[in-house]
Parts: sequence; structure tokens; C-alpha cells
Amino acid sequence: MKKYLADLLTLIRFILCVVLLIMAFLGGDLGAAFIIFILAELTDAFDGTCATKWPFPKNKTPKYRKYAAKYDMWTDAFLLFSMFLFFILRVNLVAGLILGSVILLAAVIVELIVYGKLFGHPDDATKNSLTHKNFKLAKKVILIRRNFYLIAIATVAAWTLYASNFPTTVKNIFTITALGVAIFLWFFLAQRRHNISRDAVDIEKKLSNSKQK
Repeated sequence: MKKYLADLLTLIRFILCVVLLIMAFLGGDLGAAFIIFILAELTDAFDGTCATKWPFPKNKTPKYRKYAAKYDMWTDAFLLFSMFLFFILRVNLVAGLILGSVILLAAVIVELIVYGKLFGHPDDATKNSLTHKNFKLAKKVILIRRNFYLIAIATVAAWTLYASNFPTTVKNIFTITALGVAIFLWFFLAQRRHNISRDAVDIEKKLSNSKQK
């Protein structure tokens, strides 16, 4: 059962995205939206760890797992889109459009430089991409983008929280708890934070070996 946990977390994230999308168009409580933000981000934080810790045996891996990295990436993009759409339509239009536009522009530029294509991945990057020319630099660029995303997501979540009808005390408790969890995850997921994908370490070795040959 443990080996299915990563896929279950990804599925839960997808469902939460759909709920958030519905709330964006039909209206919904800002406090509830904040909680959905946090839950969805937690599933994103731990699905990769679960996949690494409890992998499927090589001869028993389900066929759909062949595309695991892809559907996880698309679900992450869906979450980002849902969060910002809710923020734009229900919290602050101007701030949402500015933040969303900056993130979209950064995503496009980084994807084209690092992978040579949109929605790329290290193992299918083009030959002229930064991934093949300078893998270490590509990792640093992706790390910078990830940190930028984290700041933007934290801004959206905090803004939504303090725009909600929760009492000030509850808002402060949520903030302190979220900071504590964020600090824990920062150290707990240190290795993943420095990888540009779940397969980054293996891909780096393959690229190094191919260059040596």
C-alpha cells in the first residue's frame, strides 16, 4: 500500500485543484481556500519523498508510472494556475495579475533556456539547452526559480489568509504554524530542493559519463 502513497498524494492534489478552480468561479470562503492551498502544497512536498522511499519493484511497476514525472509536473502547474486564478478573481485582481504575469514570464524564459522547450524535463531536454551545456548551472537556475515560486506562493497564501474572516488570533496561529512547517520542510527536503527533478542525480551521472566517452 505504501508504494501507492505518492500517486495518492498527487491525485489528492489534483482534486484539491479542481475544488479551488470551482471556488474561483462560483465563489468560496477565503479561509477554506487558504486551507486548500496549504493541503495541496503539502501533498506536493511529500509525494516525491514517498515515491523515493517506497518505490515499486522494477518488475511490478504499473504502466502508468512510466509517465509519473509528467503527470506530477502537470498537476503542479495546475495547482499554481488554480491558486492564482482564485487569488485574481476572489482576493486581489491587480496584485494577482502582476504576480501571475511575472511567474508566467519567468517560467517560460527558464524553461526555454534550461530545457530548450516548454514543460521540459532533464531527460528530454534539447541538445542546445543549458541542461546539456552546463548541467550544474541549469540546476542553479531552476533552484532560483523554485525559491521565487515559493516566495510568490507564500505571498498569495498569506494575503488570502489575512483577507479571510478568520479572527486575528486564528490568523496569527496559522501564520506561526505555517512558518514552523516551512522551516521543517526547508531542512527535511534539502536534497530534493537542490535537485532539478526526481531523476536529477541519475541524469547528471549519465551526462557526465557520456561527456567522458
